[in-house]
Amino acid sequence: MGRQRGPHAASRCWEWECGALTMADPRGLDSVSGPAPGARRRAWAELLAGRVTRQKPGPGTGQKVQDSAVRLLRSHLDWSGLLLEVEGPPCKKLCLGPLIDHDGPEACSNLSTSFIGSALRDHASQLGVPVAVLSSQMAASSIVRMCAAGAEHAHRVLLDTEQRKKLSSLIEITQYLLAHSMFSRLFFCQELWKVQNSLSLEALWRLHVHNVVSLWELLESCADLQAVVSWLFRNLRLLCEQVEAPCQHTDIARAMLSDFVRIFVLMGFQKNSDLRRNVEPEQMPQVARDVLERMLLFALEALAAGLQEESPAHKAVSCWFSTFSGQTFGSIISTDAPKRFFSHTLTQILTHKPVLRVSDAVQMQREWSFAKMPPLLTSLFRKLFVILSPEELVGHLQEVLETHEVNWQHVLSCVSTLVICLPEAQQLVHDWVARLLARAFESCDLDSMVTAFLVVRQAALEGPSVFPSYADWFQASFGSARGSHGCSKKALVFLFKFLSDLVPFEGARYMQVHILHPPLVPNKYRSLLTDYITLAKTRLADLKVSIENMGLYEDLSSARDVTEPHSQAPQDVEKAILLFEHTGKIPVAVMEASIFRRPYYLSHFLPALLTPRVLPRVPDSRAAFIESLKRADKIPSSLYSTYRHACSTAEKNPENTAPGMKVEPNCVDEPLKLLMIALGGLRAAMTDPAQYDVLSAQIAVISERLGPALGVSEDDGSCEASKIQLSVLAPELEQQEQKVRVVDLLLTSFCQNLMAASSFAPPDRQGPWAARFTMTMCGHALLPAVLTRLCQLLHHQGPSLSASHVLGLAALAVHLGESRSVLPEVHVGPPAPARDLSIPEFFNSLLTCRTAESSRLCLKSVPVYMPLSAYRIIPARLCGGTWFCTAAISYSLCKFSSQSRDILYCCLSPGLIKKFQFLVFRLFSEARDPLSQEDTAGLAWKPLGLPSMDWQRAALCLWRQRTFQELLKEKQFHLTYRDWLQLELEIQPEVDSLSDTERRDFHQWAIHEHFLSQPAAAGGCDGDLETACTVLVDVLLDFCQSSRSHNHSENSDLVLGGCTGNRDIFSRLQEMAADLEQGPAAPYSHSSSRGHFLFRVFRRRLQALASGWDVAARLRKQQELLMYKRVLLSLPPLVLVGSPQVEQPAAPDCDEFFHLVNSELRNFCSQGGALSHDITVHFFRGLLNACSQSRDPSLTANLTLTACQTKCPIVLTSALLWWPRLEPELHCRWRRCFQGPLPPELQRLQEAQQFAQSFLSPDTAAPAPGPAWVSAAALHFVIQQAGKESVESALEKLDCQREELLVCLFFFSLMGLLSSHLTPHIRQTSSAKAGDSLKALHVCGEILGFLQKRKISWLVLFQLTETDAGLGRVLLRLAPDEYIRLLPLAFYSLLSYFDKDALIRENAFLHVAVDMYMKLTCLFVAGETSAVSTPANRSQELQSQGDPVGLIRKARLFLLQSIPQCPKKSFSNMEELLATSGDWDPEVSTALLSRQQAVSDTDLYQEPHLF
Repeated sequence: MGRQRGPHAASRCWEWECGALTMADPRGLDSVSGPAPGARRRAWAELLAGRVTRQKPGPGTGQKVQDSAVRLLRSHLDWSGLLLEVEGPPCKKLCLGPLIDHDGPEACSNLSTSFIGSALRDHASQLGVPVAVLSSQMAASSIVRMCAAGAEHAHRVLLDTEQRKKLSSLIEITQYLLAHSMFSRLFFCQELWKVQNSLSLEALWRLHVHNVVSLWELLESCADLQAVVSWLFRNLRLLCEQVEAPCQHTDIARAMLSDFVRIFVLMGFQKNSDLRRNVEPEQMPQVARDVLERMLLFALEALAAGLQEESPAHKAVSCWFSTFSGQTFGSIISTDAPKRFFSHTLTQILTHKPVLRVSDAVQMQREWSFAKMPPLLTSLFRKLFVILSPEELVGHLQEVLETHEVNWQHVLSCVSTLVICLPEAQQLVHDWVARLLARAFESCDLDSMVTAFLVVRQAALEGPSVFPSYADWFQASFGSARGSHGCSKKALVFLFKFLSDLVPFEGARYMQVHILHPPLVPNKYRSLLTDYITLAKTRLADLKVSIENMGLYEDLSSARDVTEPHSQAPQDVEKAILLFEHTGKIPVAVMEASIFRRPYYLSHFLPALLTPRVLPRVPDSRAAFIESLKRADKIPSSLYSTYRHACSTAEKNPENTAPGMKVEPNCVDEPLKLLMIALGGLRAAMTDPAQYDVLSAQIAVISERLGPALGVSEDDGSCEASKIQLSVLAPELEQQEQKVRVVDLLLTSFCQNLMAASSFAPPDRQGPWAARFTMTMCGHALLPAVLTRLCQLLHHQGPSLSASHVLGLAALAVHLGESRSVLPEVHVGPPAPARDLSIPEFFNSLLTCRTAESSRLCLKSVPVYMPLSAYRIIPARLCGGTWFCTAAISYSLCKFSSQSRDILYCCLSPGLIKKFQFLVFRLFSEARDPLSQEDTAGLAWKPLGLPSMDWQRAALCLWRQRTFQELLKEKQFHLTYRDWLQLELEIQPEVDSLSDTERRDFHQWAIHEHFLSQPAAAGGCDGDLETACTVLVDVLLDFCQSSRSHNHSENSDLVLGGCTGNRDIFSRLQEMAADLEQGPAAPYSHSSSRGHFLFRVFRRRLQALASGWDVAARLRKQQELLMYKRVLLSLPPLVLVGSPQVEQPAAPDCDEFFHLVNSELRNFCSQGGALSHDITVHFFRGLLNACSQSRDPSLTANLTLTACQTKCPIVLTSALLWWPRLEPELHCRWRRCFQGPLPPELQRLQEAQQFAQSFLSPDTAAPAPGPAWVSAAALHFVIQQAGKESVESALEKLDCQREELLVCLFFFSLMGLLSSHLTPHIRQTSSAKAGDSLKALHVCGEILGFLQKRKISWLVLFQLTETDAGLGRVLLRLAPDEYIRLLPLAFYSLLSYFDKDALIRENAFLHVAVDMYMKLTCLFVAGETSAVSTPANRSQELQSQGDPVGLIRKARLFLLQSIPQCPKKSFSNMEELLATSGDWDPEVSTALLSRQQAVSDTDLYQEPHLF
């Protein structure tokens, strides 16, 4: 049946022919003749009839034979072959071959699929077989022949074009048959599997895709499933090879592979599938899993054997791994099958060939780091990590390790990939290790201990940016009493037994960690630790590694080999110098090495440090470090002398300098070239910046190559300095040429990568590559150099930077801010800020708005980031330069658009955003108007292809963004009135971008239209002009105290004593103060209990200042008060006096000014009992203004000056000092305004001046007006101004004056004596200063002599207290507190002028002398006498008086000589005085007590006077 056809039939294998099928002769189907040559062709009926004649017919025999024949045909007949042989009488044939060959019925218009179906139905009916069986068998045979006909070689899985065309026609016919129930899928599948080796994989795929028969139906119809698995595996592998081969049908191959993988995953890993029935339920999933597993095993075996690039196996593995992607499983991702498949695959990888032992893993894991892993394996891990969450991955890893034997190489490679590619997994791994340790010590579980140590060491290999170093982890886990090992002796024994077992296998680095950072062990178990250390040191000795010769900064967790001491020492020296440069102190590691590790310190570190060289004229960091070590006795004298001698020799022979310091260029350039290659690889990977796994792999390579490029070992993740110090004004990177080259490479690469990535995707779709790159730059002790370089670029070279550079640096600043929690603070100086700065604040400090150029650097930008589909980048040549503030804000808003606002708070400094608002308001008048809804609603981040000068539109685009405006609603980002003032004060008008008129208009808008009306909660003034003035004064004073105001050029305008800034702001204060004065409720009436706003500001600020009399506190306070005085002088003088009160008496309220003078200005802004001329004149001008507003001007002046006598007497003495310059103005203004004589109190001052002038004239002295201290002050100032060396003759004119005047004159002369020491005139020469001091001493002595001559007691001047009434209290308010404290020095300076005999007779003398001596001693101990120390070039007489030590010696001798001579009454209250002083001078105390006891004993034996 179905005989073989001749050779001529091979060319017609695609034809389905019904040889003799005609419409006229239905019996044609009964006549079948074979093609055997030479044989008579007999009809089918004739053949059957022959058999019948041999049998005896019986009832029903014909029917039985017919049924048997049909069954036989159905089971064994090759219907396709049979049909191809059918012939009949010559008639019109139905030829199906041309229909198939010409791709559809259209090619043969007279035929149709319906006709084919009808013909097959008739043919099946005549044969007595089901049409479905007939058509299925014919279709299967045709497919097989089609596949065999086009096979150019035995292992082809793809069809050619002609085959696809024919198969398409066949599929179309088959689909028609299926639609009309004329096709049996089961029979079709069975027929195909009979000749499976001849089938093409693409043919099966197309049958599946076009729903002819599904792959599931094909598989379940096969009896030999293992054969099917082998066939599928073989064909899939061939398909993978053809996918990667250059071919025009690659897209078809990829689609086939994706479909097959997707089908197998659904088959093998879909739960609760309602799939078919003809085989066991578990067989089909198992077949699918077997196919997938065999493909994975093939790939893993190939990886283990080592793959060569472009080899067929490499192509097949790469192609197969590419199927583990979202593109493959996108359509079924909603099911749980992909996740189960990925988990199953991960398990297979981790457990593949577990032949490595733990000891092998301990020895070899350093070679399994991420950077050294086969790229194909890392790509597979990264693809598996896409669907599985970090928690699921860590949990699955833990489960596999607990339940399977594992391949440690794959497990540890998986750990490396996990911590590198998934930042969220880093903490999960850390927590998992902690649980492993707890379990290990709880039950002495060795497996958990092994897993914990291997996992930690593997994660630590990837660097501190992703995981703590092994040294840090070991110290944190076992270096404290909180460690799990300290719970019992059993746990300690377990730990040290484990560590001891590791010794033969682990590297020297880990043993060094265990020795240098040993576990904390109770003293009674100390032997366990010492035994282990002995064992480890023995092993290190076998490895020829010495603990003593370790470098200071070696990375104990590094995967590198142990560095030789002579190689490590130069690296240690460079790092030590760097730390010394940033901290100003000898690093702790160097100090420790000089004590505990002297062999390395003396033999390696110091020789590397003291390499001879030509010393620079200005000592650099290296020279300063050497000198600091020498002062600390850390350099032996002989070694230091040899070094200095060698350096001297080097100056004569510079070509022979420091041979040990020279490095061959190739040695340096080679690592740098490798780093450049790695950076180039990252640049090439930027075509898809969202592929974080790919970029992370490349960044890991960069991190590994950074160490060799810098010439240091891998970073240990620790920095000795807790903060970074650098100078903004002069940032330098001394002796770090290699580091500068590396930093420049990294910065340039970051900027280029950002621009490249931005050309493909906006920041929010670029993935976290930039953050990872930034953290890499922060390692290897690079952060100080990076920040220093950024300071150079932004602060000093900002306007010259290109667009891409500034844009890149802005993004870098954002990502550095993102990592602020793990980065040290930056201490910027000089001048140093008030506090250390975080990284975002540091960048904010680099950007100033002082000039038009610096303002543009802050503002100019192109917002190249758009969170829209129309995204594109602006070429740098179109943008005159991208500038910092706008770029940083734009980048942040786009990068973190989908994240919480908290990350924006970390990345951006509020100061940066406020500067942007400030500049937009300042430079764009259109931005000052409120934004409409249209402005903020529909705008996008539009790229601007505009000329560089059109940067204004870029800034305004950002300003109008709804997202940005919503950000400004946050309190910390909103520009307040205080912020605006601080920024505006920094503007230098001479280089401002605004003209004077524009600047004034802007100030008026900002103050009166914008901030004045804003509520206080939003940073405004609530409409209160006084509040606006208060804030302005406060900010102005802060600015003058800050370092920013002393940073400008010498020709800048001066504001407030040396502080440079925007002088126009001060003009605004004057205008607002004038508005307040002219308002309906003038604040100068001081009727409010709160007082004047200006004095409230002064009081609050003074209370906040640190109290004390140390030099720093005094200077700070003096500077503050000088600014207060200048502010007062710039405002209307009525501020000091206030408007007169409406009620009588009409005296203005000067209490606030008086309080300021008495408490502060008297101490810091006065000299010898008088205020400066400017503040004195300003007060009297205010007094005249107040008088002009009074109903009784003369009464107002009298009441004010009378109040001065008791409340603020120094105002009157100041008027007397400056009277010659003050009197003309007072006379002129009074006559002009009031047409009358001066008020009586002013006339009193005039009379006091006339009395003082007459004192030095030959005429008779005029009578002294009262009060006496006023006349005495006038007299003292006249004597001082006259420069008389002697006033002895003139004093005779005072013989008739009251004693009070003479005592006050002596007081003022004492103040003049102290003033000559404390405040000598700056422009005088040393001899002139000495003359003034000596002259003041003589005058003071003569006045003292005159008092002693008239027997007037003057000792009361040295016992003044605040509780004194009358004159004593007034005198205390006339002198600074420092002068009063220094009265003991003045007292004993006059020792040579004392009338000793007269003084001893006074009862109060001894008490005063002892009190002055005690206070003088206290002043000396406190260091306050240094202010009056006499320079060596002064006269011998003055030196003897001004030398504190000599003065104390003389005073002590004077007391010891005077005590025995003092009368009995002099010792009253002496015990009380000595009790308060303590053990101040034992000899003087003993003398006093002895003399007091002797006087008491004499009284006991003296006869009483009874009568």
